[in-house]
Amino acid sequence: MSNQEEPKLKKIVDAADGLSLGISIVVAVLLGVGLGLLLKNIFDIPWLLWVGVFWGVAAAVLNVYKAYAKQKKSLDELADDPRYRHKKYDDSDDDEDDTY
Repeated sequence: MSNQEEPKLKKIVDAADGLSLGISIVVAVLLGVGLGLLLKNIFDIPWLLWVGVFWGVAAAVLNVYKAYAKQKKSLDELADDPRYRHKKYDDSDDDEDDTY
C-alpha cells in the first residue's frame, strides 16, 4: 500500500465510521435475533431466541458506548488545545468611569 492511497482510505473510513452507528445498532440486533432463531431451531429450545435477542441488544449498546468513548476522547483532545481553552472573563476594570 503506498502512502498516496492512505489518506484517501483514511477519509473514507472516517466518513463511514461517522455514519455507521445507526446501521451497526440495527445490524447487531438483527444478527442477535438471527443467531437466536438459529439456536432455537437447531436445539429446539424456545428461550434460546431470547438469548440471541439479548446478545444483539448488548452488542448494540456496546457499539454506542464505543462511539461515545471515541467522541469524548476527541473532544477532550480539543479541550486541551490552547486555541479552544476557555478563559475566564475578567471584569475587574480599573476604570471607574462606567458607573451609572
